[in-house]
Amino acid sequence: MPPVPPPHCRLRPAEAGDLDAVAALWHASASLPGVGPATLLPVAAMRERLERQQERGWRLTVAAVGPDLLGFSAIDPAEGVLAELFVRPASLRGGIGRRLLDGAKAAMPGGFTLFTREANAGARRFYEREGLAATGRGTHPRSGDPVIHYAWRPGRT
Repeated sequence: MPPVPPPHCRLRPAEAGDLDAVAALWHASASLPGVGPATLLPVAAMRERLERQQERGWRLTVAAVGPDLLGFSAIDPAEGVLAELFVRPASLRGGIGRRLLDGAKAAMPGGFTLFTREANAGARRFYEREGLAATGRGTHPRSGDPVIHYAWRPGRT
C-alpha cells in the first residue's frame, strides 16, 4: 500500500511569502547525501533562483500542513519540464512526493521530462516506480554531475 500523506496536507500554489521557506526546504533536501551537488548554493541564492525562474514561467506548488511546508515542485508547463521536486527530509517516504508528482502530471497532461543526478538512487527509484521512463544520460547544466533523463507520457502509470 502506498504511503499516505499526513491528514490535512494540501497542495496549493506557492505565494510570495512562501519563497524563504521553499528555498530553505530545497537547501535542506538537496543537502542530503547523493541528492545535490558537492557544493550547494546558499539558501539566499536558491531563493533568488526561484524568483528568477518564476519570472521565466516556473509554477511553484507547495505541499503544506497549515503554515508548514512539507515539499514543493516547480514546473515549466511551456517547456513540458518538471524542474524541481523536493520533500522536506523529515517527510520523505510519506506520500508527499507522489502527491506533488501527481500534481505535475495533472498540470502537464501531455507529458513532461525531468532529470535527476545519477547518484540520487532514491529519486531514480521513485520516478521509475511512478511510471517515468529513463530516456538517457547527460550532465547537469550547472554542476556537470552525471544525470539520468526521464519522461512521463500519458498512458503510463
